[in-house]
Amino acid sequence: MLLIPAIDLKDGHCVRLKQGDMEQATVFSEDPAETARHWLKQGARRLHLVDLNGAFAGKPKNEGAVKAILKAVREYAEETGTEEIPVQLGGGIRDLDTIERYLDGGLSYIIIGTAAVRNPGFLADACSAFPGQIIVGIDAKDGKVATDGWSKLSGHEVIDLAKKFEDYGVESIIYTDIGRDGMMGGVNIEATVRLAQAVSIPVIASGGVHNLADVEALCAVQDEGIEGVICGRSIYEGTLDLASAQDRADELSGEPLLDEEDAE
Repeated sequence: MLLIPAIDLKDGHCVRLKQGDMEQATVFSEDPAETARHWLKQGARRLHLVDLNGAFAGKPKNEGAVKAILKAVREYAEETGTEEIPVQLGGGIRDLDTIERYLDGGLSYIIIGTAAVRNPGFLADACSAFPGQIIVGIDAKDGKVATDGWSKLSGHEVIDLAKKFEDYGVESIIYTDIGRDGMMGGVNIEATVRLAQAVSIPVIASGGVHNLADVEALCAVQDEGIEGVICGRSIYEGTLDLASAQDRADELSGEPLLDEEDAE
């Protein structure tokens, strides 16, 4: 179970929103690159970036911050003699040229959300042009898919769309329950498992993680196809310690550790 720190970008700053409301933004840092370094030092194995302004504007708005984060990831890998961790980005990505520019700049994955719902042909083209690097973001409330930075609810059912996107060749699905995002009320495990069971590609949970118990609950159902969970407010406010939570997830996900007597 992979714990993925979220860096949500608004006006060049790192923020967290409550239920996707841009008017309810809490600024956690004015230095996105330093925030990335902080999570790298805590053992992050992947970073999740969201261009919030871009999600509402329909085009990239925080490219400078994204570039600064990618530079920090590269430098950290050089300093520590380790491999660069993957970085994924969503928010306002609506054309193939933007995807190519971002991937050439060092991003590992591109997340397509609203554009996937409104223009599925674009998603299909993106999957064909950049195989293995396109993730689809499905944001939902009460089982219905939301678009435009969560400001609009569509009539689409989550599982129906997920199956359609799977056929296009998306690498994985990020499923966010927007009623829980930023509220730290626990992940909607039932809905996440239901989605993961309906598709054969990995599902990444998002929205509502509060503490270690939430991580353990997800680990208990990861065999259903849940690859990881995106962590935001909980790791910024300290109700979840990223390093120790990842260690616990590894323990629950892997083989039991041998004690010294067994090892002999």
